[in-house]
Amino acid sequence: MAAGCVIGVDLGGTKLLAGTVDSGLQVHHRARRLVESQKPAAVVELLVGAVEEARESTLDEVLGVGLGIPALVDPATGVVLDSNHLLLRDVPIRDVMAERLGLPVVVDNDANAAMLAEWRIGAARGTSDAIMLTLGTGIGGGLIVGGRLVHGRRGAAAELGHMIVVADGPPCPGRCPNHGCLESLVSGHAIGREGALVAAADPQGALGRALAAGREITGALVTELAHDGDAAARAIMTEMGGRLGLGMVTLVNVFNPEVIVVGGGAIAAGELLLAPARAVLEERALPVSREGVRVVSAHFGAEAGMLGAACMALDAAGVVVG
Repeated sequence: MAAGCVIGVDLGGTKLLAGTVDSGLQVHHRARRLVESQKPAAVVELLVGAVEEARESTLDEVLGVGLGIPALVDPATGVVLDSNHLLLRDVPIRDVMAERLGLPVVVDNDANAAMLAEWRIGAARGTSDAIMLTLGTGIGGGLIVGGRLVHGRRGAAAELGHMIVVADGPPCPGRCPNHGCLESLVSGHAIGREGALVAAADPQGALGRALAAGREITGALVTELAHDGDAAARAIMTEMGGRLGLGMVTLVNVFNPEVIVVGGGAIAAGELLLAPARAVLEERALPVSREGVRVVSAHFGAEAGMLGAACMALDAAGVVVG
């Protein structure tokens, strides 16, 4: 990394991943943390600690820091406008972090960061119109329209997880006031919720036995059992994929993209989610809009957000990526 490096940070609702990244987007060190408090001071300390660990991992000059956070961020000021999963409203996160670190800092929504990485050098490379869905604690979204990343008037565009799919559906987690959002139906949280219902209804099944053994029924556990071939877990993933497909139908009809990239931690389910989503999309989207649309896993998997944040920092430092 003779030309220097940057630190990309992907902050989620439950986990943080930071990486020391060079201009070729090679990751030379990873720092991981659990998000154990939503309070602003605790989140800032978490970010600072992870960045300092990453900075200490290299002898090369650190040119800047990119932060992807699960929040609506004013692109002009770096102030958090709101966050569904963290208590960061009105926090000037860019300036606070720059002061604490003594480094240039650039901030954007975490799904926007993931979209940027996948568009620049990942699964959406070479496209002019693309959509990113990040499935984790919630669902984030990123949009490339006409070859540009869409932020909207105040940085609040592409909250795709909050499109309403079922008017009287389950309450959306976090601080969202709605019911029946895509996020409430398909995210890692939703997969775990459906798994817990199955576990309670069928104590002799794999999920029921896991519950009896004291294991928490999470989206990751349901996914693991589905990959192992458990019929009930696979049925949950098929249902989740169908719901995801309903959301994609709306997105395809509205934006007419070339590709939909699905990332985030929940994409560990892979084709268990994507195959039923494609089937619903093919059946229910407008024929012209759905023609040729690819639905693919993120090339960078759960690291897309961290690498996109690194891209942001490299751009700000004037370093050509690639």
